[in-house]
Amino acid sequence: MNPANIGNYYEDFVVGQVIYHSLSKTVFESDNNMFSLLTMNYHPLHTNADYASRQTHGQILVVGTLVFSLVVGMSVPDISGKAIANLDYENIKHLAPTFIGDTLYARTEILGCRESQSKPDRGIIYVETTGYNQNGTDVIKFRRHVLVKKRPAGEESAAEQNAWEVQMQNDRQRARWEKSLSNENSGAQKPVNMSDAE
Repeated sequence: MNPANIGNYYEDFVVGQVIYHSLSKTVFESDNNMFSLLTMNYHPLHTNADYASRQTHGQILVVGTLVFSLVVGMSVPDISGKAIANLDYENIKHLAPTFIGDTLYARTEILGCRESQSKPDRGIIYVETTGYNQNGTDVIKFRRHVLVKKRPAGEESAAEQNAWEVQMQNDRQRARWEKSLSNENSGAQKPVNMSDAE
């Protein structure tokens, strides 16, 4: 048995590649309550079931920044596990509401890669991560630049050995996502107007 390695080196990222992350999370009421308290977000739409029942969606909404944090976390083992720094986040879009009991998954597309101009042992990747729920509905999307280490000399063979396993994992995650999307499209769903969410 080999020890788990977190993250990928700069050379492992390929523009156009889509990574289906293996981590997932069902959002419980306790998660939402604790996050609201820790971040001092006391909006009743997130903490008051009676108030929320009389609003647009008829139930408590999960705090958007909790959804963001969870999806970022899901991407860490694949995207930023060997990062020196996350340089920025941009174009954060909340695409649909998340409710108590929803399960979140994530996928990331590699949009760009460039080597550091000042230090030869690192490079910058540009990625777009999308979070989606158990129905295959995209709920959040954002982009970021990540400063990532290059692979030290002598580790190429290990990376080649793991390439097949990574591809198989991505194929399984993609198949599960496509199946959930197919199931969602087979039934009619009322579109959500996010402008009325809060």
